Amino acid sequence: MAKSSPGRKAWRSLTWLGVIIVALIGFNAVGVMTGEGSWTPKLALDLEGGTQIILEPLIEEGQTVSSEQLSQAVSIIRQRVNSSGVSEAEINTQGGQNIVVSIPGTPDDETINRIESSAKLEFRPVLVASAPSSATVGEDGVSTPAPTSVDPNLSTTPEVEPTDASDLNYITPALAAQFEAFDCSAIDTSNVAPAADPLITCEADGSAKYILGPVEVSGETIADATNGTGTTQSGASTGEWLVNIEFNGQGGEDFQAISSRLIALESPQNQFAVVLDGQVITAPVVQGVTNKPQISGNFTQESSKTLADQLKFGALPISFTVQSQDTISATLGDTQLRNGLIAGLIGLVLVVLYSLAQYRLLGLVTVASLIVAGVITYFLITLLSWREGYRLSLAGVAGLIVAIGITADSFIVYFERVRDELRDGRGLESAVEAGWKRALRTIIASDVVNFLAAAVLFVLAVGNVRGFALTLGLTTVVDLLVVSLFTHPMLQLVAKTRFFREGHTLSGLDPRALGAVYRGRAKFVPSASVSPVKAASSSREAAKRQTIAERKAADLVGSGTSTKTSTDRSNDGKDS
Repeated sequence: MAKSSPGRKAWRSLTWLGVIIVALIGFNAVGVMTGEGSWTPKLALDLEGGTQIILEPLIEEGQTVSSEQLSQAVSIIRQRVNSSGVSEAEINTQGGQNIVVSIPGTPDDETINRIESSAKLEFRPVLVASAPSSATVGEDGVSTPAPTSVDPNLSTTPEVEPTDASDLNYITPALAAQFEAFDCSAIDTSNVAPAADPLITCEADGSAKYILGPVEVSGETIADATNGTGTTQSGASTGEWLVNIEFNGQGGEDFQAISSRLIALESPQNQFAVVLDGQVITAPVVQGVTNKPQISGNFTQESSKTLADQLKFGALPISFTVQSQDTISATLGDTQLRNGLIAGLIGLVLVVLYSLAQYRLLGLVTVASLIVAGVITYFLITLLSWREGYRLSLAGVAGLIVAIGITADSFIVYFERVRDELRDGRGLESAVEAGWKRALRTIIASDVVNFLAAAVLFVLAVGNVRGFALTLGLTTVVDLLVVSLFTHPMLQLVAKTRFFREGHTLSGLDPRALGAVYRGRAKFVPSASVSPVKAASSSREAAKRQTIAERKAADLVGSGTSTKTSTDRSNDGKDS
């Protein structure tokens, strides 16, 4: 089968480019029609403003928060925010105690819950379970209100030292009185109970209240957590959303040992309560010995995903409460954005002027290529904005400005390779194909280096620097796409036009303006129509482009000529 002509290849490439652009526009149009997307990218905190949440640690009296605990909490909260699809958020410490979370725009309720929930997870055995009522029923069958206070004279020390966390000796008279007076409707979720002491609390939905034993497994031992629907023994879905937990080695061993103890006890001591921020989210009956438990409850897909993410990214080392939540204005504002866009426009104009001055009308291909690259980049950023939560920051704008130079550099490399081929004496169509083969290797090498640098920066950096790395890496890929599917095909097509093929003075591809026609082996054949001054200048230009091997060949030729001349003169002297 005959090979396709350059013209057919060019039109095929342009068609594929058109398909890509139409697809990007179509995806964005679908987002706009469904109400999820927009024709403009979302802006980051520095350009739009957003919501600021200040978290205050909850600690026991006499304790302090260490810098290590705050650093760990900041890292976990940042992972939670990123997992919700929010980018360009800022999470910092304040005063060596509080944590400040700044989120661009108006976050949804799920994102707020991810941040506000401390997700301090504990696994405690159930000692006592009852209805949440705060009334008691006497022997006469008459219901009377439970006491609202506890007699301070009641004993708080177990008469017999408990042997394990399920031992009922933990229930002292004082603890029993507190449990009787406990009102689930007034539960304080910020309650911080020592891990070694029993805890009185309620089900998150208020359906039951419990006395729980000391903590036996901490949420910090969780290695992974995922959400999914339960399945029957035959593999059919039950439709109930669950959270699957995987512990690390030590956590798995501890949970397996505890479940083997609880399975032999009577109800309700055979229940294992999962306590999140002081509330029981579920207290299932242990039905088997396992090291990979499942949390069940009244979960929806969203709530199970939120809980799984919170647990997956680790329980916070300390609990927090929301001190304040305020709307904040843009940290930089419209002026800085306008200045950044002006800087980008100035850079674009300078690139265009240089291209037109250096390459004449061929520079219009550069201008058109930059426009195509800009269109593709804009719709990619807009698509990422509503699909992945990406927000454009001033650092991201800087990455786009830097990309103008990177993209223009690819065009310059290609054009110079084509002009080199013209100096070799090739026709324009042949020069375009040969120049493309030589330029493509250089362009790919350059773009790969830029992309790797952007990728490393994106992985290692946080905050706005990641926005810069993302736009830089994205535009590097777009550059390779545009130069392959637009710039090269356009040059293939213009090479067929008479204006460029015959080397018009304004085409930028005039062989006479490019210098002498290079013939190899250090020999230059100037055009007969070129003036001596222009020919000398062209020869010097071609000489600069010689390879090392060609220059050595030229030196050998010159050396041989000089030796022969000296020998001839010596022979002439003998003859005389």
